[in-house]
Amino acid sequence: MPLTAGPADTLPTLDNRRTHSVSPLISPALLRQEHPMDAAIAKTVAEGRSATVDILNGDDDRLLVVVGPCSVHDPEAAMDYARRLAAKAEAVRDRLHVIMRVYFEKPRTTLGWKGLINDPGLDGSYAVNRGLRLARKLLLDISALGLPVGCEFLDPITPQFIADTVSWGSIGARTAASQVHRQLCSALSMPVGIKNSTEGDVQVAVDATRAAAASHVFPGINADGLAALITTTGNPDCHVILRGSSAGPNYDTETVRDVLARQAKAGLPQRVIVDASHGNSAKDHRRQAVVAGELAQRIGEGERGVVGVMLESFLEAGRQDLVLGQASALTYGQSITDACLDWATTDDLLTTLAAAVDRRRG
Repeated sequence: MPLTAGPADTLPTLDNRRTHSVSPLISPALLRQEHPMDAAIAKTVAEGRSATVDILNGDDDRLLVVVGPCSVHDPEAAMDYARRLAAKAEAVRDRLHVIMRVYFEKPRTTLGWKGLINDPGLDGSYAVNRGLRLARKLLLDISALGLPVGCEFLDPITPQFIADTVSWGSIGARTAASQVHRQLCSALSMPVGIKNSTEGDVQVAVDATRAAAASHVFPGINADGLAALITTTGNPDCHVILRGSSAGPNYDTETVRDVLARQAKAGLPQRVIVDASHGNSAKDHRRQAVVAGELAQRIGEGERGVVGVMLESFLEAGRQDLVLGQASALTYGQSITDACLDWATTDDLLTTLAAAVDRRRG
């Protein structure tokens, strides 16, 4: 027997049955007005993007190096690191194009702290508006040093708040197969690296770069924070990042050749970036130096398929556990997510990679 609709006030509650609260979110336009970009910073961002594209396309023989903390939890320590990195980047700029890794969104396999934007107080208060303000200000402050920045994009709304400050973006292993993130990549104005899956599937990253190069139409928000329909032209500057897998590393010469062949078959430019962390280092931060050293050897011998290297690095080596609400007990300059190399080791590795470019030129 068909159901008969009753009065509106007798209808069951169908929405928000599992939503605790809905709070106002600052608009991208207002945040950009609060923390505006000046001409010098815009120049850093634009030149950072342009140099990255030239390296990806083979028009610049320098090596791209994306280096920095696994994720930023302390803006003061991040600026301390940025000043050191900016000085080093200037010293090797004729051989390396250095971009600081400034990640604010942390994808989790299960549960854990989700990053500075989501929980800037490190206490479970989830003051997202404050997190967005901290993130944008930090990106501007680092760029003001003349050092371009790179971010991983996890939430598809976040780029509207900060993407104009970013010279290089990335899509993580857990979202490489996501149609939402492929569409997002097609709209982004900077080059974007897409990682192979956590299981080691490199084809998913190749397919993602192909999809991101095409135009898409999808719902999102505009600068005023209103729902909007976004039509993109596609992003031709996306590329594959090899990050290893749960089965082991994948930065070896044979895997790189295989990826380049897959890209050629798909009609894509042939270029690969290697992430020395994650599966490629067996999640041992110290092994990143071994991976980078092996890559430097190959680059010095003339290998050109690998156009860039990623390193997880901070002021202090290793990592520490975060207890929510006890941020004051944390060691200054040490990661609270993945373990990182210390600054001294990073400095040495940048010198090694720069020397490899010299040998390749010779």
